[in-house]
Amino acid sequence: MVARLAPIVAVALACGGAPPGRPPVPAPPPLDPRAALVDVPGGDHLQGDPHGEPDEAPRPVTVAAFRLMRTEVTNAQFAAFVAATGHVTDPERSGAGHVWLGAWAIVRGADWRHPHGPRSSIAGLDAHPVVQVSQRDAAAFCAHHGLRLPTDAEWEWAARGRDGRRYVWGDAPPRAPAVYRLGNVGRLEPCCALDDRDGYRLTAPVGSYPAGAAWNGALDLVGNVWEWTASPHPTQAGKVSLRGAGWGNSAWCLRAAYRHANPPDRGLNLVGFRCAL
Repeated sequence: MVARLAPIVAVALACGGAPPGRPPVPAPPPLDPRAALVDVPGGDHLQGDPHGEPDEAPRPVTVAAFRLMRTEVTNAQFAAFVAATGHVTDPERSGAGHVWLGAWAIVRGADWRHPHGPRSSIAGLDAHPVVQVSQRDAAAFCAHHGLRLPTDAEWEWAARGRDGRRYVWGDAPPRAPAVYRLGNVGRLEPCCALDDRDGYRLTAPVGSYPAGAAWNGALDLVGNVWEWTASPHPTQAGKVSLRGAGWGNSAWCLRAAYRHANPPDRGLNLVGFRCAL
C-alpha cells in the first residue's frame, strides 16, 4: 500500500448538482462487536476482475455462510479492548507508524491514539474507525471477542454477492457528486488526494453512508479505511491482503475486486479492520 494507494471511481451514477455535504451522524455501534453482525449467505461467484490488476485474475470461488461486523471497528471499541487486555499495538512497540496525508512518511509517535503523529488525537472520534493497528493487532482484537478476521475471498463475496457487481453499490462507475453519498473516498481522478466533498477530509463515523450499503447490509465496505483480511496477498510474499479503499483513494481502488498488500506488523493511518464469525 505504501508503494501505490490509487483510489478508484467509475460507474454511471447521476451527475450534476452540488456535493451532499456532511452526512447525518449515525448512532455509534455497541462496544461489543458481536452485537452488530450481519448474516452473509454462502454461495459461488467468480472472484476477480478481468480488466483489473494482475492479481485480480478471475477464478471461481465458493464461500460458506458467515457473519460480518456491520461496520468497521471503532476507536471506542478498540479502547475497550486495550483497557480489558493491556494490549500494546505494533506501532506502539516500534515507536512509529506509516502516515499518508498526500505523501507517505514513517512518523515517530504515530499510533492508534495519535493516528497522524504525536500532535494528532482521537479525542471526539470515538465512533470513527480505529487505524494504526497492524493485522496482528486486528486479529488479537477479534480473537478477544471470539471472532476472527475475514478471509480475502469472504471480504470480496460480502462486497459483491452472487451477481458479481463491480462496485459495492452495483456496476455503475463512481461519479461526483453521487459517489459522495456512497462512501468516504478521496478525489476520484487523478489519484491520489484528500477530498472533503463527502463531508470528511479524513475518517468519518462508521456507518455514515447507508446509501452505499452492501447487498447484505454491511456498511463502509468501500471507503473510510482499508481493512485487513486474514489472507496472504496472492502475489506479494510475506504480505497480507487489504480490501475496501480509504478516505484518500480514487476511483480505481473503489472496485470490489481491488486489493492492496502490507506486512502484517505494519500500522497505517488509512487502515483499519472489521471482524467475522
